[in-house]
Parts: sequence; structure tokens; C-alpha cells
Amino acid sequence: MFNKLLRENNIVAGILTVIRIYLGWHWLTAGWGKVMNGFDATGFLAGAIANPVTSGEDLAYPLYVKFIESFALPNAEIINILIPWGEFLVGLGLILGCLTTYAAFFGMVMNFAFLFAGTISSNPWDILLAIFLVAAGFNAGKFGLDRFVIPAFRNKFQKVKNKEKVVQAVSKTT
Repeated sequence: MFNKLLRENNIVAGILTVIRIYLGWHWLTAGWGKVMNGFDATGFLAGAIANPVTSGEDLAYPLYVKFIESFALPNAEIINILIPWGEFLVGLGLILGCLTTYAAFFGMVMNFAFLFAGTISSNPWDILLAIFLVAAGFNAGKFGLDRFVIPAFRNKFQKVKNKEKVVQAVSKTT
């Protein structure tokens, strides 16, 4: 019952639109500020290694610390591009309602990455809101570009799938 309400109801779609735009604005402004003002994650990454999240005496996320140590910090110039532009594009996708589910999902991935590194900020709240957007699926972007984009993708993929079936049928007969 709740699943149908969340995924199909127009009133819920309107509420999700407000949530989507709020969350999108948060991501868009955070990303745009980093793009325009120059962003350097080196200090943040070094701090996440020096002061990792612990659980008692042990590291809470040892694999994540190792990831930062062995990949993220040595490749900080890539991270310095991915984070600001990722935040900006997630925000843009959410505000426009374009590929909403994907934008919300990748926003959650970034939120979790920030949490694993030891920052709290608004990340838990953002994750909570994004869960509703992801769970709602198409309905979260119903009053946005998803209304046009998702059916176009479905049609394109259906044509490709039908073409593959034809090719398979022809190859079986020969």
C-alpha cells in the first residue's frame, strides 16, 4: 500500500518535487561554490587519514581509510574535479527532475563518503531525504524532465532489445 502511494500518487509526487528541489539546491550551491572558488580536497583527505572514525580502539572503516590513503590522496587532482562537479550535477539533476533516481543515489554515495571520512554536517538529513526519492523511483521526477527523459530511454532500450531478438532469431535459423 505505502509502496504504491509513494510510487504512483500525484500528491506524493508534488511533495517529492519540493523535497527534490530543496535537496537539489543544497547540492547545486555546494558544488557551484567549490567550482567557482577553487577546491582542494588534499587537507580534508589528509585529515580523514590522520583522524579516522574509530569504534573504541579500532578503526570503524578501515577499508575506507585505506582507499583514501592509497587512491584518493595520491589522486587528489581527480578528486578535486569529481567532488565539485559531482555535487553540482547531482543538484542540477534533482532540481530539473532529470534522472532523479540516479542523481539522488549518487548524492547518497557522496554523503556516505563524507560520513565515512568523519564529517557529519547535513549528511544524515540529506541521506534520509534521498532515500525517499530513490524509493519513489519515477514518481520523484514526475513533475520534471523525467516525464520526458525516462520514456525516451525506455523506447530506445526497447528498440535495441527488439533488434537483438531479431538478430538472435535470424542467427538461429541460419
